[in-house]
Amino acid sequence: MKKHYILTAVAALALSFGSCSDFLERDPDQILTEDQVFGDANMIKSVLANYYGRVRWGQNTEDSYSYILLDEACRSDGGPDNTQTFSDTQWRVYDYGLIRNINQFLAGVRAAKVLDKDVQLSIEGEARFLRAWTYFNMCRGMGGMPIVGDEVFEYKAGMDITAMQYPRSTEAELYDYIIKECTEIAPLLPEAPSINGARATKWAALMLKARAALYAGSIANYNNKMVNPIKTAGGEVGIPADKAKGYYETALSTAKEVIASGKYQLQNTKPNDKGKNFYEAVCVKENNKEVIWARDYKYPGQTVEFTKLNIPATHAEDIDRCMYSPILNLVEAFEYVDNREGGIKTKDAQGNYIFYNKPEDAFANKDARLYGSIIYPGAPFRGMPVPLQAGRKSLENGVWVSETAKGGTTDAQGNVITSFNGPTTTNEQFINKSGFFFRKFLDETPMSSTRGRNSDMWFPRFRFAEAVMIAAEASFELNKQADAVTYINMVRERAGIQPLTVVTFDDIVQENRVEFAFEDHRYWDLKRWRIADKVWNGIPNDPNAQQYALFPYVINEPGNPNNGKWVFDKQPVHMAPYPRYFQPKHYYNFIDQGWINNNPKLVKNPYQ
Repeated sequence: MKKHYILTAVAALALSFGSCSDFLERDPDQILTEDQVFGDANMIKSVLANYYGRVRWGQNTEDSYSYILLDEACRSDGGPDNTQTFSDTQWRVYDYGLIRNINQFLAGVRAAKVLDKDVQLSIEGEARFLRAWTYFNMCRGMGGMPIVGDEVFEYKAGMDITAMQYPRSTEAELYDYIIKECTEIAPLLPEAPSINGARATKWAALMLKARAALYAGSIANYNNKMVNPIKTAGGEVGIPADKAKGYYETALSTAKEVIASGKYQLQNTKPNDKGKNFYEAVCVKENNKEVIWARDYKYPGQTVEFTKLNIPATHAEDIDRCMYSPILNLVEAFEYVDNREGGIKTKDAQGNYIFYNKPEDAFANKDARLYGSIIYPGAPFRGMPVPLQAGRKSLENGVWVSETAKGGTTDAQGNVITSFNGPTTTNEQFINKSGFFFRKFLDETPMSSTRGRNSDMWFPRFRFAEAVMIAAEASFELNKQADAVTYINMVRERAGIQPLTVVTFDDIVQENRVEFAFEDHRYWDLKRWRIADKVWNGIPNDPNAQQYALFPYVINEPGNPNNGKWVFDKQPVHMAPYPRYFQPKHYYNFIDQGWINNNPKLVKNPYQ
């Protein structure tokens, strides 16, 4: 077995799973021996490229469906969406096959004679980073899991298999291992940013260290404040409260190191167009100063369908469009520049409609991150406004009555009743159901929504903004209020909203929600703060648990001074009748019985 490198399939998969830069497009296409792999520098890099392609977990643009599970988006591709409760295996990662592959790779790289020492150490650092990232993704879902270190198990007939069975670590031990690994590998990795953020650098390792420390600190802090803390007797789940301070200190010092490095920044190349600036800081690769590590794509060959699947119908370049739509819950989380309340103003104090000259006027003076994250009625995309019109309203006996139709319907005079984009409350497929479209991760490149091309928009995993927000949160938890204010205002200033004079826990929650919408933060943040069961409480019509839409209507009342103006109705998303329901058992993924059958030293998680 040893003479044939364990990546029989890996070699063939390097391109199909590869990510984005020339380095990640290497394509070995045959079964090779260890000597062949580790006797060829290019082959070594090809195998490493494969590992980058295998770490695709959680919410991401390759899985548009992942966005509708939370309070960020809803279905528009037909329905209904009967999702209510969360899965016991939601975004669960259990990939000891990958860890074993990486460990075999590390052994081969360390013995290889074809690499310069600095290259060898850098490649080792990258492999260990990907291994730490794998452990992190396991830990944030399941808690402590077996730590096998550099061990490579080789079964031989007659051997005692119990030697290959490791017990679960404690949750704290696994976070400590991740933090220690990142500390050790950071000096091995390049300091210069990688092309398109595709490869691990020193700063990516430090970001993982900071995030892991913050997560561990949050669990040590907030889990122990629950009425019924979630723990196991052996500590596989749950972290002692007295460890919180140390973790927060590690998170803060590490985030500050990234901030002080000068390698990245809160990108602000368009200060006079803060919405476009935010979009480019997250979504545009060229001259990007903010993204530290990303899942990258490159046309041709390595593309993603997100733009094709979610582009507005009026802007579609192929038959695909509008599968999923951001919801009002998220839109209203973005503050106004002069008012911290973000609710869209639809009616006055007396319950009468507020009339707008144009639909986009309802969103004026909002947090600029809204403009870079979500397309609202009348907002531009690719230089053209995106029409969203649910119908028309006219007066009948002093009451405003709605007239709606199938998407794209006009009256005899050619006036739009319901726009081609919708929104509608029908089960009609691929027409908007919420009143909004994605902006973040929607590619402006011509033809990027066609089946023949698709998009090569990247998906950031670490941004400089996260370093700032980690520093803000850790400072807050360490009672360093002045520092927390300084850091959080760095992010708010770029967004064009008023600075804070004091930081609260709710401010931390709010800022993370709007800064990192659609970036695989929300679910894990609410879990580590132990508020997921309170936000997604399963209560019908709850403003957080129920998905909401905002439907724009044009006034069709000739002679009325408001004729031609716009009003809005807030309503539950027709396609999502059930509120999201996160139960305490969902804080940790379940451990499969099959895993326990193979390794009796594993123990189950609470609520199993």
